[in-house]
Amino acid sequence: MQKKITNQERGKMTRVRMNTELRNKLFNKIKDVFENESTQEKEAYLQARESVDHHYKYASELAKLIVERAYPKEDVSVLRSFKKKYGDPCDVVAKDKCFYFAHNEDIDEDGDPEETKSHFDFSLFGNIDGQEYSSEDGKKFALAYYREELKEKDCNPDIFAQQNDNKDNPHKTKHVDECTKALGYNGSRSENNGLTQKFDSNYYLDVIGTSYCRSRAIACTRDEYHELLAWRISKGNLIVRHQQWIDTIKKQCDQLKIGLKAYRYLSEGIELATELGIELDEAELIRTNSTGLTIYNPSNLASMIKGMKNKHQSREAKILARKKYEESLN
Repeated sequence: MQKKITNQERGKMTRVRMNTELRNKLFNKIKDVFENESTQEKEAYLQARESVDHHYKYASELAKLIVERAYPKEDVSVLRSFKKKYGDPCDVVAKDKCFYFAHNEDIDEDGDPEETKSHFDFSLFGNIDGQEYSSEDGKKFALAYYREELKEKDCNPDIFAQQNDNKDNPHKTKHVDECTKALGYNGSRSENNGLTQKFDSNYYLDVIGTSYCRSRAIACTRDEYHELLAWRISKGNLIVRHQQWIDTIKKQCDQLKIGLKAYRYLSEGIELATELGIELDEAELIRTNSTGLTIYNPSNLASMIKGMKNKHQSREAKILARKKYEESLN
């Protein structure tokens, strides 16, 4: 329940000038409301993330079907028994989470079958464009997918969306590195941990041959191929929806900064919040802003000045002076 502000406090508030501390407090409180309110853009982002989960489940089951059709479990079992019996020369079974899938059901301009293939990476930081190596889009997906978890770790998962028009810079690099580290991503299977390792562990399948996916294209049908494309497109859609949502927040915050910078008094900032439908505890803003009270409240300013001298007063005198100061705040 919001505490009512007293007439005395209201009088103080109207005399409190804006400063950096107050502007930052107002900005952060209002920004939190922007991020948590239900909007069409936020709902589209949340729905895109749910769609990713659905597509991941279906696509991973489909990939398992295709891979086990190419590399039957019985063969994998036999080859593993050979490795156990004969050692490294028979080490031909490996686990992987990314695959080249290909089909020959398309016809080229000469009427001949044409191979259509692409790279499909099921890892958290996997590509979404069919290229073999992870890209910035893989990081954008990971940060958008685990946004809440990263916010709880005091990271900024919106950094790519906020810096969409900017190339790499120290500020952007710093926050991206903090996010990838918080997710446990280190760039290699053996070094990944945390959420990255947990996510990736769901999608490893047994393959026969070398550990390099580029050396093998696994046959699938055209329909299967397009189902896998739909999964990859859903990952890209999450990035797009996240960008669109953060764009709306950024535009609001840009205007908010301009307004707060122009305001001279705290009362103007409180009025802005009220007009936006945001309830703020005015008394709390006044009480917790020590600088504003010190400058504009004579009693507090006097107490502070007195505390700068007579440093050798007794402990009891210090306690009494502190009590009087605290009483002046009420």
